[in-house]
This record gives sequence, C-alpha cells and structure tokens, in this order.
Amino acid sequence: MINKIINIAKEAGEVIRNGFGENLKIEFKTGENNLVTNIDKAAEKIILDFVKLEYPHHSIIAEESGTKFNSSDYTWVIDPLDGTTNFAHGLPIFAVSIGIQKKDETIAGVIYDVMNDKIYAAEKGAGTYVNGNKSTVTKNNNLAESLVVTGFPYDIKKDLDETVRVFTQFLLKTRGVRRLGSAAIDFCYVASGVFEGFWESGLNPWDVCAGLLLVKEAGGTTSDFRGEPINIFSNQFLATNGLVHKKMLEVFSH
Repeated sequence: MINKIINIAKEAGEVIRNGFGENLKIEFKTGENNLVTNIDKAAEKIILDFVKLEYPHHSIIAEESGTKFNSSDYTWVIDPLDGTTNFAHGLPIFAVSIGIQKKDETIAGVIYDVMNDKIYAAEKGAGTYVNGNKSTVTKNNNLAESLVVTGFPYDIKKDLDETVRVFTQFLLKTRGVRRLGSAAIDFCYVASGVFEGFWESGLNPWDVCAGLLLVKEAGGTTSDFRGEPINIFSNQFLATNGLVHKKMLEVFSH
C-alpha cells in the first residue's frame, strides 16, 4: 500500500510542478490569506480518483473536497498542496501530504516535497525513510544549539500577543527560528534531522496526519503545548527530536 501512496503522491506532484509559475486561478476560502488554486483542485482530483478506484469503501478527509465517511476502518487524510500561499507566490516550498488511518490511528504517511523531488514515507513500526534511505531525528539535546520552525495560524489576530511572546522566547533560547509556510515540510525537516523542533496551532487533520507519523517513526516526540497526547484533530502541535521536548514545553508554560 505504501508504494501505491508514494506513486499517487508523485503523480499529483507532477501536476503541481507543471503548474508552478503558470497563470493561476486563485480563490479565497476563508479570509484574505487562505488561498486555493486550480492546481490544488487538480492535484486532489488525481488522488481522489485513485482512492475511489482502488479503495472504493475507504473513507476520505480531504482539504478541498471535504469529508466522505464510509463503513471502512480506513480513512485517507489528504492535503493535495500544503503551502498554497508559497506556491501562488512562486516560492518553491510546498508538498503533497497523504496519511492513512485505521480505526483512528495513523498507520502510513507520505509527504512529497515536490520541488526537491523528495519522498518522505513512514509506516507504523517500520521507521521513516527519505527517498528510500532511513531517516532519524537529531541527537542534539541543547535548545540553545537548536534550529526550530513554526507557522502562524490564519486567524493570528485572535491570539496575537501569546503567539508573539512564544515566538520571541524561542528566538532568544535557540540558535534560530524559521517560518517556511508548509507544516508538512516542517514535519519532514524534524523527521530528517534538519530542525530539532516544530510548533504550530490551528492546523487541520490533513496538515498533520502524515507528518506526525513521520516524526514518531524517526524517533521523535509529539504532544500539545502542555505535553499531553494529541491526535489529528487536536489544536496544538509540538513535534521534536524528543531530547529538547521538555525544554520547548517550558517556553509555553512561562
């Protein structure tokens, strides 16, 4: 099954790559910052057509077309283009993200970093791989020597002061903070040892389903900002190499 997911992610990615830099049809979903393009929809159609053909009884949670629940134990959680704003502005940081859940537990996840042509793939209990090579989180336990990454929610005005406070604290306590504009890519970079940690709130199931599994299978740790367990429907997400997890949690609690 994982090979089929990889293949369809690459197929969707080819549509995205071919559409990059072309004239886009841009629509606004909610607010002036939440974009969707004709390419998002075209990429999602490729994935959905595949699922309906190969696994017609499986349920689907997809960013652009919504949710379709069937009686199956399996659910596909699909983000056809994570990083749409980057894509629309010509910034080559975006990905296809596909997670598979069985009875509410993620058992497989694939993220395709389109412009770098990298497949990040994980199966429950089998580790994380990048283009077929085993991937692990960093072994750094010093927050001051860590590079971390975050994202800002679309409704940032609702909690601007706390968002800025936490961001500022991480600026002071780490080697640096990055903001790439794609949660899927952020998870990939934690799982492959680029970043020690990633935090963000207000994400959707399709933003996190595959990424959370990638980090766990690469030896990392995930929780909310209080250290409590999370699922794909949670509101807060902290994903780290495990070694700086407690130190990052302390930033949220002070």
